[in-house]
Amino acid sequence: MTTGYEGVPVREGAHRKQIHLAAHFPGVNHNTVWSDPAARSQVEFDSFVHLARAAERGKFDFFFLAEGLRLREHLGRIHDLDVVGRPDTFTVLAALAAVTERIGLAGTINTTFNEPFDVARQFATLDHLSDGRAAWNMVTSSDAFTGENFRRGGYLAHADRYRRADEFVTVARKFWDGWGGDQIVHHGTQFDVRGSAPLPPSPQGHPVLLQAGDSGEGRDFAAAQADAIFTRHGSFESGRTFYADVKRRAADRGRNPDHLKVFPGAAAVIGATADEAAEKAREIRRSQVGPQTALNFLEQVWGRELQSFDPDGPLPDVEPVFEAQAVKGRVLHADPREIVATYRARAEAGGLSIRELVIELNTRPQFVGTAQQVADEIDTYVQADAADGFILVPHLTPTGLDDFIAQVVPLLQERGAFRSEYGATTLREHLGLPVREVGGAARRVG
Repeated sequence: MTTGYEGVPVREGAHRKQIHLAAHFPGVNHNTVWSDPAARSQVEFDSFVHLARAAERGKFDFFFLAEGLRLREHLGRIHDLDVVGRPDTFTVLAALAAVTERIGLAGTINTTFNEPFDVARQFATLDHLSDGRAAWNMVTSSDAFTGENFRRGGYLAHADRYRRADEFVTVARKFWDGWGGDQIVHHGTQFDVRGSAPLPPSPQGHPVLLQAGDSGEGRDFAAAQADAIFTRHGSFESGRTFYADVKRRAADRGRNPDHLKVFPGAAAVIGATADEAAEKAREIRRSQVGPQTALNFLEQVWGRELQSFDPDGPLPDVEPVFEAQAVKGRVLHADPREIVATYRARAEAGGLSIRELVIELNTRPQFVGTAQQVADEIDTYVQADAADGFILVPHLTPTGLDDFIAQVVPLLQERGAFRSEYGATTLREHLGLPVREVGGAARRVG
C-alpha cells in the first residue's frame, strides 16, 4: 500500500475514528503458504480455535469465514488447492461460539443456492447461541458448475444475481421480524412465501449483514441492505474513492452512511526493520506463487494446458482458446481477450516473466514495515476515510496474525484508535450499528 498522504485531511484527537478489525480464516487459496513448517490443518477444529481466540485476545470485531460450495476443477482434475476440503460454515461458527465470548462470528452464505427461511433460521440460531455475535456475508453466484450440487441446478442469469439477493434478504428480514406477529406473506419474482417466524428475536435483532462485491450492482446492493462491505480496493487513493462512493450510495437511500462500514481486505508483514519486513514480504509472495501455481493461474485465462512453458520465462506465445473453461467453479469477471491483452502489455512494460507477472497480479494489498510503521499506516487509512477498518488475511494458518496482535494492536490502543477492552456484548455494538428490534424499529448503540 502507498504511504503518500500529502494534502489529504486526517482526523486527529477527539475527532479520531475507532478502527475496526476482523480476522479472515485463509482457507483454500494460493495466499496460504502451505510449505511453511508452521502451517497447520485447514479443517481441524484447533486451527479455527487458534485464529478466533487470537483475534479475540486482540479485541477484534469479528472472525470471518469464507465458503466454497464445490471443489473447483482445473483442466478436468480437482484443483490442487481444494483437496483439503471445505467445511460447513454454520457448523464451524456454532462450535466457535462455545469457545469464544465476545468476538463476532461472520459466515459466507450464498443467496443463489439457498432459501430465505433456512438461512434466516440458521443465522437466528447462531445469534442466540453466541449471545448476539452472528454476521452473514451475503454472496451471489451465477455459476452453473457449482449449482450442479443443488436440486434445481445452478443456472441463474448473471443480471439476476442481485435481484434474487435483494429479495432473499427482504424475506429473511421478515422472518427475523415476524415473531409473535401475523403470518409472513411474500409474493415476488424470486420467492413466494407464506409462513411464520421459527424463533424469537435474537440479542441483536438482525445478524450483521456484510456484502463482498465491488461492481456497481454490488455497491448498490450493499448500500440498500448491508451493514458492512468487504472490498478489494486496498490502495490509499482507490480506497478513498470507493469509500466516498458507497457512503454516498447509502445516503442516497436515506441511510446514515456511518451504518455502512467499509472493510478492505489486507495482509500485514512485520519486521524488526523496514528492510527485514520488505524481504519477508518478498519471500512470502514467492512462496504463495510457486512455478506450478503461476502456470495454473495463466491456464485459467488461456483455457489450455501450459505446462511446457517456463514459469521464469516470457508469457506463452500461443493464442488462448477462448471457448474453453480451464477452471470450473471460478468465474472470470471480464472478457478473456481483454484479460490476455492486459497481461501481455503489463508483462512487456515491466519485463516480467510468467511467475513475476502472476505475483504482481495476486499480491494482496499489504502493510509492510515495523510494527510502528504498520500501526501508523492503518490508522492513517482509517482517519483519512480510505476505510473504516480492515479484514486481515494471514499468509499462514492458523498463526499468521499472532505477530500483528502482539505488536501492532498495542500501538493502536496506545494512541486511542482501537479498543483495549470490549465495551459491549453484541457484534452490532462492537461496530457501532443500530440493534434491530421486533417490527423493524432500531435503537442506536455504541
